[in-house]
Amino acid sequence: MNRQKHIWFVFFVVLFAFTSQAQVTFETKVSRKKLGLNERVRVDFVMNADGDDFNPPSFEGFRVVGGPNQSISNSYINRKRTYSKTYSYFLSPLKQGNLRIGKASIYVSGETYTTSSITLEITPAVKTPSDGLGNNPEVIAEQNVHLVAEISNPTPYLNQRITIVYKLYVSNNVSITSQWREINSPRYADFWSKNIDSQKLNLFEGKYQGEDYRYVVLKTTVLYPQKTGPLEIEPLTLDVPIDVPGKRRNIFGRSLTTRVNKTISAGKRTITVKPLPIKDRPDNFTGAVGDFTFSVTPNKKFLEVDQALELSLTVSGKGNLNTLSLPSLKVPSTLEVYEPQRKENIRTRASGISGSISQTYTLVPQNKGTYPISPISFSFFNPDTQTYQSVSSEQIVIRVTAGSATKQDPTIAQTQTKKPQPLIIEERFRYIKLNADLSPIASSHFFKSKLFWGLLFGPLGLIPLFVLLGKKYRSMRADVQGLKLRKANRMARKYLVEARKNKHNKAIFYEALERSLHNYLKARLDIQTTQISKERIAKLLLERKVAAMAVLDFEKLLKSCELARYTPTSDVAIKQDYKKAIDTISLIDKQIQ
Repeated sequence: MNRQKHIWFVFFVVLFAFTSQAQVTFETKVSRKKLGLNERVRVDFVMNADGDDFNPPSFEGFRVVGGPNQSISNSYINRKRTYSKTYSYFLSPLKQGNLRIGKASIYVSGETYTTSSITLEITPAVKTPSDGLGNNPEVIAEQNVHLVAEISNPTPYLNQRITIVYKLYVSNNVSITSQWREINSPRYADFWSKNIDSQKLNLFEGKYQGEDYRYVVLKTTVLYPQKTGPLEIEPLTLDVPIDVPGKRRNIFGRSLTTRVNKTISAGKRTITVKPLPIKDRPDNFTGAVGDFTFSVTPNKKFLEVDQALELSLTVSGKGNLNTLSLPSLKVPSTLEVYEPQRKENIRTRASGISGSISQTYTLVPQNKGTYPISPISFSFFNPDTQTYQSVSSEQIVIRVTAGSATKQDPTIAQTQTKKPQPLIIEERFRYIKLNADLSPIASSHFFKSKLFWGLLFGPLGLIPLFVLLGKKYRSMRADVQGLKLRKANRMARKYLVEARKNKHNKAIFYEALERSLHNYLKARLDIQTTQISKERIAKLLLERKVAAMAVLDFEKLLKSCELARYTPTSDVAIKQDYKKAIDTISLIDKQIQ
């Protein structure tokens, strides 16, 4: 009986020991329970077992300035194992009063464990704040490096220029190197965009939230919104190595630093685009926004029949020159008009697009006379004055003369012909040669010879060839899309040649390479410049049965063109990008359907 009691006693002791050892604890610890509005608090969620699916509280009323940081402690003391796993956050209060840190949860061995909530007392800002976090490098790095997107105008009109400047602010308490890495690039799906090249990164002194900071301008982008309403701009995100000095010093008395890699973002921004006013909008307004001048200029006003003149319509100034349409030309029906040639001379800077665009028409008069060309009006919206403005050209008079080569009217010729005078009989025949000096022709007969039949039927055999060539020419002229395709292909080859000639000039090389890639896309995918985005390009190429690897190479080329404007690039990289562009375009040409 005593032995049986002893066995049961040992069993309960062992069971109690295992139960005690297997008991899971999960709790919340804070560095302080009372702090000022301008101070910080550290929150640790500590467990004695390894769990999954950690779910932190929402931290309502706080801003998370650091974390989550994870640490694990695993030790054996006197043959007893001690395990601890901690998730740490660093919080900054957003308002005064009693703020509660809610419950966190963790999943361990099939069961869910939760912590208890903790209430913190937040007092007004203190004169000498203490972070209460020790010298945590993560928090120091978070508080001393900031990425900011400065927008020139968050509420522009449709097609009005705005500029975004991305600045990296660094306080004097930490230091960074130039080895930061771009993780996510901004996307401008509903904008016409252009990145402004920066030859080198210059360091400036400035203010961030009232404090002294140093900063560099990473990139500048000019945007022209193509839609109205709220438009979102995806953020620029960087991975930045930050050197945080500590309290320890080396043998030379210099502070030892800790390198912390932080991911910082400029944040998503929203641009609210206003529609252009309907009131006082001219009937001939086609969407030009900016400040422009307009002129119509002929290269001559006096010419002869069947001679040609050139008439140029030119818009100059500052605004959306890249997307505006010029007015149409109306001339008398007796002037034959050919398709115009468009010429662009535009520059994109941080202040916007400026320059000129022109369309030159070739006119050929069919008859002599005087031909007036009525004034042509061009209207635009000036966002500075918020009014519509119209500019008109002067009336142009073209005078066409008959010319020396023009045939004379037969009725006039008859009236002006002198009556022939009678000749003496002997003089009538004095031009006749009475003594013929003839010699026999070659012995072979020309009639029915090979040369005879060739000259007779040869022109008839060329008629089908001329008919086919004529049909081909007319079909090519009627194929507007084909004409655009061939023109874009020519432009792509032109810019590729220009890129090859400027391999030693990084800025010109990558600008020419980007233009070549864009013209190639416009030709092959039938899209406009404003529709070009990496996501749309990838989608369209994959739909046209292009291999995913070729699509990825094309996206990398476009990204290289963007990054090369503000990052150093070697001659080897330039040669590799040029060769990759040739190979990728050739591969896509073979695969695209």
